[in-house]
Amino acid sequence: MRITSLLRKLLGIKHMIVEGAAAKGGGLVIDVRPSWRTPRCSGCGRRRGGYDRLPARHWRHLDFGAVRVLLRYALRRVQCRCCGVVVEQVPWSEHVDSRFTADFEDQVAYLAQRCDKTSIGCTFRIAWETVGRIISRVVERKRPEAPLADLECIGVDELSYRKQHHYVTLVTDHQRQRIVWGKEGKSAKTLLSFFEQLGPEGCKRIKAVTIDMSQAYINAVKEAVPNAQVVFDRFHVQALVSAAVDQTRREEWQRLRQLADKEVAATIKHTRWALLKNPWNLTPKEQARLSSLQQSNSPLYRAYLLKESFAEILDRLQPNVVKDKLESWLAWASRSRLPAFIRVGRTIREHLDDIVAYVRWRLTNGLTEGLNNKARLATRRAYGFHSAAAVIAMIMLCCTGLQLQPVTKWLSS
Repeated sequence: MRITSLLRKLLGIKHMIVEGAAAKGGGLVIDVRPSWRTPRCSGCGRRRGGYDRLPARHWRHLDFGAVRVLLRYALRRVQCRCCGVVVEQVPWSEHVDSRFTADFEDQVAYLAQRCDKTSIGCTFRIAWETVGRIISRVVERKRPEAPLADLECIGVDELSYRKQHHYVTLVTDHQRQRIVWGKEGKSAKTLLSFFEQLGPEGCKRIKAVTIDMSQAYINAVKEAVPNAQVVFDRFHVQALVSAAVDQTRREEWQRLRQLADKEVAATIKHTRWALLKNPWNLTPKEQARLSSLQQSNSPLYRAYLLKESFAEILDRLQPNVVKDKLESWLAWASRSRLPAFIRVGRTIREHLDDIVAYVRWRLTNGLTEGLNNKARLATRRAYGFHSAAAVIAMIMLCCTGLQLQPVTKWLSS
């Protein structure tokens, strides 16, 4: 078997002819060319007449063992009626600006889903920034053509990827359980750009949007999809009530300290987690502390009862019943003489219908938060990012359901 035939089988790239090889610069340089004689436009793929030939270019391919492999070819430029003067299409690379073969980029992206960028850079002997650019090209090439098609129920949340308040806004599809869109920023303008990209027809299909209680996201949803139901995440709503309990505890502690009533102040010391925990998670010691509060500090015990009753209301299944119960709860909170609960009651009353929508739709931002945690893990695994584009590319690689397989070849006889 000739050496060129062996190299062609080892490379395993269709529509490619090997013309020769040489050891150069500590690696193997293989001279190749496309199997077709008439060049093809890299933009539209049509056969076009040659314009001229550029100097030889090198593409990095997968190593042979520990030996670096480069493919060398002098690209022809073509005159295309649709695309103008562009370089020709080659079978071993799918992006005209890339200096790596498609097999090499697919292997790098496969490992990027599973390990950190520094290890990939050391293994393939490429720069850290190069790994990010490869990921962007693979995501562009491998993702579905219409990731925003047929969206009905979506979740919106932000992700911090750097210090000094650098955020990206991510949109999750509840039905397919994957992230479908991301952009730098967390303002209403950022989310409105998603709806602009979705288009009028796509906006009409949106039935429900789960969000936290961010006013910027609320304004964007109300403006872009006014017919969609806003569903506030139950965790964030209950977090408001739990924060009111903790604020009441601090206010009572400060009040008792000013009165120099040490014995009564001691009864509410170390009660924070006992007040915030679910009743079935309380230890016997914490249960005893709550029991003593009923006698020693009625305002704080009243705050605890308000928190537990609010959670019990949201556990119900009938939206009309939940709304009536919440109306009663709001009346109780307004008469409680607890400033923290009076404030949180105003907030809940303002968004009452969107809170009750959770009971009707049974949607939360739990899926969105879970995917954001996976995205956050991917960003930390990369040891930091300096641009939102690199962050989003990594998130789209790991959190959009993109299934990559390691590059394997079979030698034909």
